[in-house]
Amino acid sequence: MGMATIHLFVYGTLRKNEIHHDYLTEARLVAEQAWINGVMFDTGDGYPRVELSDKLAEKVYGDLYVLSAEHLEAIDVLEGYVKDDKHSLSVRKKVHVYTDQGVRQGFIYVSPAEGLQQDAIKVSDWKVYNLQMNSPKTFYYFAYGSCMDTERFMKAGVGHFFKNVVGIGVLKGYQMGYYFYAPDGNRADIIEGSGETEGIVYQLPIEAIDYLFQREGVTVGHYRPTFVNLTIEGEIYKDVLTFHVYDKNPQSSPPSFYAREILRAAEGRLSYKYVQHLKEEINKLGVVN
Repeated sequence: MGMATIHLFVYGTLRKNEIHHDYLTEARLVAEQAWINGVMFDTGDGYPRVELSDKLAEKVYGDLYVLSAEHLEAIDVLEGYVKDDKHSLSVRKKVHVYTDQGVRQGFIYVSPAEGLQQDAIKVSDWKVYNLQMNSPKTFYYFAYGSCMDTERFMKAGVGHFFKNVVGIGVLKGYQMGYYFYAPDGNRADIIEGSGETEGIVYQLPIEAIDYLFQREGVTVGHYRPTFVNLTIEGEIYKDVLTFHVYDKNPQSSPPSFYAREILRAAEGRLSYKYVQHLKEEINKLGVVN
């Protein structure tokens, strides 16, 4: 008989590259673009807490793992969880966990205390919140769609932000497609699951973050910022910022001008094989003129 396994959704210091991620080194990652319905708060102690919600618009982003019940016991200690103890520092609840590949049932640790006077984390992602709060001088950014196109940057007057090209990034486990609906044709997005996506990795000054968030429609719910690990010439780069569509639609044709921007940016920079793949996808979908 196989060992019993449990799905666990993590949203704070247990996430990939965070300070307590070592507790999950033997667990299997199911999805790093996962979310549950809830609200995230900053405790002020170096970790967040979450209150569950039944409102679909309220989301908390994190990672979904599979691990053994025995393995979970160590995390219970970290989270201060004691079953059937009213003094337990956290409670473990079962929730719906949403991913690009569908919905799973999983457990989450939440604080038993609610209604505390703490500030909600509007971006709903602990990693992105830390980027905003820590405000490092520079950060890495992975562009896989029209943000590879320097002509757009120049027209927007922000070309000086994008001068430091680190290299060609290869993001494994994600497939690029046209899943973001717009009236004049769909825009590019990445879906977690399989395949790989190539793009341009920039090192940007922190001042560029406002432009990226505005361009990607973060505050109006178009794209959301997220972090990925990728490789450049075989070297791993951790926690590289990129953007992922909040609400995906069936894949459909992009506008002709948008397809031109992507191909113009990709040719001569991304691998020949990948550029051919981009062309084949556009030819298969067609374009909206």
